[in-house]
Amino acid sequence: MNFRSLWPLLFLLLAASGLCLAAQAPYSLEKTIAEATAGTVVNVPAGVHHVHLHLNKSISLVGSPGAVLDGDGSGDVIRVSASHVRINDLTIRHSGTDLTAMNAGIYIDRAVDDVGVSNNRIENVLFGVYLDGANHVVVNANTIVGVPQLRVSDRGDGIHLWNDTGCTISGNDVSKTRDGIYVYVSPDNKIENNRIHDVRYGVHYMYSKQNLLEGNISSGNTAGFALMASDHLRVKGNQAYDDMSYGFLLNYINYSEIRGNEVRNIQGQFDTDGQVVDGAEGKAIFVYLSQGNTITDNLLERSRIGIHVTAGSDQNNIYGNAFVDNQTQVMYVQNNSEEWSQHHRGNYWSNYLGWDLNGDGIGDVPYRPNDGVDVLLWRYPSARVLMSSPSILLMRYVQHAFPVFTPPSVQDSFPLMRIPENLRARAND
Repeated sequence: MNFRSLWPLLFLLLAASGLCLAAQAPYSLEKTIAEATAGTVVNVPAGVHHVHLHLNKSISLVGSPGAVLDGDGSGDVIRVSASHVRINDLTIRHSGTDLTAMNAGIYIDRAVDDVGVSNNRIENVLFGVYLDGANHVVVNANTIVGVPQLRVSDRGDGIHLWNDTGCTISGNDVSKTRDGIYVYVSPDNKIENNRIHDVRYGVHYMYSKQNLLEGNISSGNTAGFALMASDHLRVKGNQAYDDMSYGFLLNYINYSEIRGNEVRNIQGQFDTDGQVVDGAEGKAIFVYLSQGNTITDNLLERSRIGIHVTAGSDQNNIYGNAFVDNQTQVMYVQNNSEEWSQHHRGNYWSNYLGWDLNGDGIGDVPYRPNDGVDVLLWRYPSARVLMSSPSILLMRYVQHAFPVFTPPSVQDSFPLMRIPENLRARAND
């Protein structure tokens, strides 16, 4: 046999096998992104891609159905350091769990502008989306689930804003993180229409101004909306129900508008002896060291305490609200008296026992939710053992017969006889 005559055939066979091997080479998403030019739309094919992506150019990352980016439990799955980036329609999972490094499903670096993160499922991540000094970022319609195996204190936040401006966080579903949405030193942002459940604080504000918080729903959390050390917030049309400690906490909140929110069934937290845990008394609204706010048109229903006001919280306008079937409508612990009405319009109180002889919808007798006995018991809880004693009964009688002996408290001089029309359809539904 003449072997020389076989060389051309062998050469063709080797070339064909090389082509087959090249065709079977694994797809590299990192290489595709590295070779992409600015403005490119990178379509991520279906399948699990074990990657740590660095997006340092203005591209769009769009997932095909079934496309998964898996960080294998370390670092950030995606890090964005360029403006004008879009990340859509992906499953992003398994970031690292290093709180010091702030590992995230998507980490957006400082000074980045105009980034969109939409329609992704981000799961088993320390932080879902971390905004580190970015501007004009839109985080929309994502489902974010933390790492439920970690203790709450060891988890990150679902969406974390630090020194960010002009961002919109909307339509996301967040669960199993530390806080659902945390906003720190970040002015002029919109947090709207998000659903947050099974976390510590649904939305947590610190040192932020001029924010809009609207249409969000908190349920099953330790607390709903923790607003702290901020001012000129607009808090409108949010819902908190079945949270433990409080629906809304206003802690050093000034010159803000709390309007049209619904809070239901904030029942507190109890120890093994059935006693309320300190700090988790079940307050629909807790106002602490906060001044100059307008609190109006809110529905506060079926909670242990409707509203608690204390620690120098004054000059707040509180009117047009509906206090419905709360065990204690008002807990007011301050040294000055306040009128809770505006322009002859007060609040609705489900336990009001007055009358309306002229039928104008306003009670003819002022509503006073607390007396000196209430204040005594709040300041000295051990005095509850005397609740049925003759001395306590005599004290209540004297204060009722001679109001001059009543300590500083709240008075609503124009109590509403009916739940306001704008709240009626939502009450008891």
